[in-house]
Order: sequence, then C-alpha cells, then structure tokens
Amino acid sequence: MLMKRILPLLALLLAACSSTPEPVAPSTPDRAFDGFFQQWRGVPYRMGGTNRAGLDCSAFTQLAYQQVLGFQLPRTTESQADLGKAIARSELRHGDLVFFKTGWDQYHVGVYTGAGEFIHASTSKGVIRSRLDNVYWRKHYWQARRLTSVTGPSG
Repeated sequence: MLMKRILPLLALLLAACSSTPEPVAPSTPDRAFDGFFQQWRGVPYRMGGTNRAGLDCSAFTQLAYQQVLGFQLPRTTESQADLGKAIARSELRHGDLVFFKTGWDQYHVGVYTGAGEFIHASTSKGVIRSRLDNVYWRKHYWQARRLTSVTGPSG
C-alpha cells in the first residue's frame, strides 16, 4: 500500500528533475552588485571623476558593470540611456539601470538593487544606496533600461 503511494510521487520527482527548463532571458543574479557597492560606499562625488578620489554617477555605473559583469558601458549618462531595452518601473530587476532627469539638460543614473533601492554616486553624499520612492527620486524618475548580452561584454 505504501509503495503504491510512493512510486507515483517518485516518478513525478524524477520526471521533474529530467525535464528541460524553459529558456529565460539573461538576468543579473540577485545581490551581484552588493560587493561592488561595499567597496565604493562613501567615495565622494566628483564631476568627471573616475576613481576613489571621486567619481560621478555615470563613472560609477560604468565601473560597476565592468567589474561585476564584464560589460563595457559608455562614459556618459546620456549614452548609457540609449543601451539595452527600456522597461517599465514595475518590471525592475536587480542590475537594471535607472535614470533620472534632474534638470533642464541634466541626468543621473544608478543601478537598481531590488526592494525599491538603487546604488549611485550622489552629488551630496557620494556613493550611497537610495530608495526609488524617496520624494526627490520619485519626482525625477525618467526611465529604466535592462542590459543583456546584446549590449555585449567587454572583450
């Protein structure tokens, strides 16, 4: 009697293990950027800066993508905003780029890290983690982009 119940369950488990999973779009593993953030946390903002003495937002995302994923991003926020695929805010996943329009011709970029948060080089506080639902960032949110192998890793 016990074998009659166990055998169908065992067959179901074995079938599940041997099935081929459906292909999924490339995605960034959760927490992939956390180590990078810890290394750069608190580094001051410096317009045009690209190192620990100070860096701007697009240099931060450029370094993050290069070190974490091996992707070579362009240097400016405007150029980064043209990459990948535009996605809805409701579809954000860890590793997506989030963009903000902060002035007439001024833009800001960061890396979404999940749970409504993103990491970036803030002009006032340096490299920090912020919330998308913060009054300032919610007001200035512009778009999000998902980068895939289409944009290509650096060689």
